[in-house]
Amino acid sequence: MNRRELMKDVGMATGAASLLAVGAARAQGAAVAVNVLIAYHSVTGNTEKMAQGVAEGAKEVSGANVVIKNVGEVTADDLLAANALIVGSPVYFTNMAGEVKTFFDNWLLKHKFPFAEFKMRNKVGAAFVTGGAISNGKETAMTAILSAMIINQMIIVSGGGAFGASATTGPESPGIDDKELATARALGKRVAEVAVITKRGSL
Repeated sequence: MNRRELMKDVGMATGAASLLAVGAARAQGAAVAVNVLIAYHSVTGNTEKMAQGVAEGAKEVSGANVVIKNVGEVTADDLLAANALIVGSPVYFTNMAGEVKTFFDNWLLKHKFPFAEFKMRNKVGAAFVTGGAISNGKETAMTAILSAMIINQMIIVSGGGAFGASATTGPESPGIDDKELATARALGKRVAEVAVITKRGSL
C-alpha cells in the first residue's frame, strides 16, 4: 500500500469515527441546549414560590437555560427564544387571573404575532396554579391556560399532577408545602426533558 492509499484509508476511518462520535453524542443528548421560560402572576407570593420550584426542576436537566419572569415583563423576544413555556397563575373564579389572560391576549395585540403564522408552534407548554381551597377550580384554570397554548399549536405536556402542578393555599393549608413544591419541580423537570427531546429531533 502506497502513502496516498494509506492516507485515504486513514481519512475514511477518521471520518467514520467522527460520524460515530456525533451519533453517540446525539443519542446521549449531549450539548442540546434549551431555553425554558417560566411566566407567572402572583399577588401573595404563593404562585411565585411555585414558579421558583418549577425553575429548580427545569435546571436539573442538563442544557436547560431557565428564565423566570412576571407575565407583565415577558417580551416578544422572550417568547420567540423559548423552546418551552410554563405559565403559572392563581385561581380566580375557577379561571386564570386576568393578568395571565392579558399575557396570552398580548401575543397578538402587543407582540404582533400574526395568528396565521403560529410563532409559538411546536414549543413545549405546561401550566401550574395555586388556589385557596382544595376544590377551587384548579383543573379548569390549568385547562384554560393549556387551551390557549393548544390554539397556538404548542405541544402540551403534564407533570406533577393530572394537568400540571397545583397548590392549595387557603386557611386549611396555608402557603406552599414541601409536597406541593415537589410537584412544581417535577413539572419543570419534565417540561425541560421534553424540550430537549423535541429539539434533538429537529436537529
